[in-house]
Amino acid sequence: MSAVAASAPARRSRRSPWWRWWPLAIVALFVVAAVFAPLLAPYDPNFQNLIARLKPPGTVSRGYQYWLGSDELGRDLLSRIIYGSRVSLLVAFASVILSGVVGTTLGMIAGYRRGWVEIVVMRIVDVFLSIPAVLLAIITVAVLGPSLVNVIMVLALTRWPRYARVAYSQTLSIATMPYVRLATLMGASSLRVLFRHILPNIIGAVSVVATLEFGLMVLFEAGLSFLGLGVQPPTASWGAMLSTGRNYVATAWWVATLPGFCLFVLVLAVNLTGDAVRDRLDPRFR
Repeated sequence: MSAVAASAPARRSRRSPWWRWWPLAIVALFVVAAVFAPLLAPYDPNFQNLIARLKPPGTVSRGYQYWLGSDELGRDLLSRIIYGSRVSLLVAFASVILSGVVGTTLGMIAGYRRGWVEIVVMRIVDVFLSIPAVLLAIITVAVLGPSLVNVIMVLALTRWPRYARVAYSQTLSIATMPYVRLATLMGASSLRVLFRHILPNIIGAVSVVATLEFGLMVLFEAGLSFLGLGVQPPTASWGAMLSTGRNYVATAWWVATLPGFCLFVLVLAVNLTGDAVRDRLDPRFR
């Protein structure tokens, strides 16, 4: 009796307490800033005021208040950071959704159909996973050309095998369940079995992968923009701002430091949110 009583608090303590979800509030704050960027940004992110080049935070020049300073062309850094969050979040959301849909669907099909379908799909997954994702992304973007759409397509192309692996392993265990076999014997189509009986039972594991992949997509987009293979100027991008700001670190630290800090905070908040989602959905912690 005492052992049972002692184990109950231990199980409850493993659940994610409400205060562990504060990173989600930070992510939501970045999302709100990206969606309402035209309303929140004090100035046009591409407006140049050459007289106010590389001014420190808090500077007032020609009637313009630069709360976070200005860059090498006199553009307001706060406005560019707010608009830059649009690019990072748009690329992350789009690539995660696209890669998640493709990878989950192929993984479920491979785990349910088995046979030659399983062999073909999983060998393709092994080939993609054997190539470094960053290298594959750089090569593909260099061939297709840098643009927002190409960055999204490339990131989805390089990351879908992660979802396929998880969906495949989860489907293998669920496909042998009695209710799945019963649905098959009653004449349910493969499409209905996959999306009516299997998908709802693996969506938790896939969601955990998606939350963790979201932070990686933000980093990959920033890395490609830093190398000049992402979103092209004058569109504001945190990676491009870091690339430009590294030339002025000694004289204008804010140009590179502030976008880098925003990138750090967003990725950290997303990763902590992913940990909380994992703890919440993991049946061992229930």
